[in-house]
Amino acid sequence: MPESAGPPSGKEAIDLDRYLARIGYRGTPRADLDTLRALTELHPAAIPFEAIDVFLGRPVDLSPDAIQAKLIDGGRGGYCFEHNGLLQRVLCALGFSVEGLLGRVFWMRPQEAPPLPLTHMALRVTIGGERWLADVGFGSCIAGAPLRLEPLGKEQPTRHETFRLTSRGTWTLLEVQLPDGWRPVYLLSPESALDSDYIAANWYTSTHPESGFRQELRVALTTPERRTTLLNNRLTVRHTQGAVERHFLSEPELAAALVSTFGLRLDAESAGQAAALATASALQTLPEPPSHQGARG
Repeated sequence: MPESAGPPSGKEAIDLDRYLARIGYRGTPRADLDTLRALTELHPAAIPFEAIDVFLGRPVDLSPDAIQAKLIDGGRGGYCFEHNGLLQRVLCALGFSVEGLLGRVFWMRPQEAPPLPLTHMALRVTIGGERWLADVGFGSCIAGAPLRLEPLGKEQPTRHETFRLTSRGTWTLLEVQLPDGWRPVYLLSPESALDSDYIAANWYTSTHPESGFRQELRVALTTPERRTTLLNNRLTVRHTQGAVERHFLSEPELAAALVSTFGLRLDAESAGQAAALATASALQTLPEPPSHQGARG
């Protein structure tokens, strides 16, 4: 396994001004709940969820400099380790008490499917003695708001869906309410994760042949008004008012959508390669995504 840095412990410097400009934050951020709510809403509306590098067989560097260069300065998005690794550094720089967690994903997986490894990163933020779940890196099923970790079982409406957190032994299960009932999203370990845990999880997620990100193109952008998702060649827009639009894109349309719809700063060659692979994958992919973040199309 090549050497790679994991998400930060909070000591590394970050250019807060460039980050806040990237997500369109206005005002003076503080280590309070209002700021956390603003960041968890603005971040996924400005920085897309995507794993195009993994899909194209390229490595994912979790070092702080690489994440800042890609997500803030490079006009790209990323997946959970990049998004939540970045948010963790931002929150630490603002004076928040924040811990990184690891989770096991159940989103859109059949009940009989074997459990996945721990491959999702989320954050536990403590404000005034209250603990909150913050997650800007779960694709099409992020809450877009912090969720209160206690008391367990309480329904928590957001602009998009209603969520709840329940216990599974000492672990915490995040569930979302869909029209057909409550669906599990992911199960969180109670213990704080180490940087080395993320290095191992990122290695599996970005290189293992059974990783969903190696098999399918998944992109998502979540604003207060809508969720826009791409699963291979299927573009879906879910409006908060309830309307749903679906479009199946041709290969040229798909390459264009990565740039025009999701705002990704991709070179033409990478966009074309991703579109070609996604079009081929669409011919052999099951209707429902088999694993990990956010490809509810």
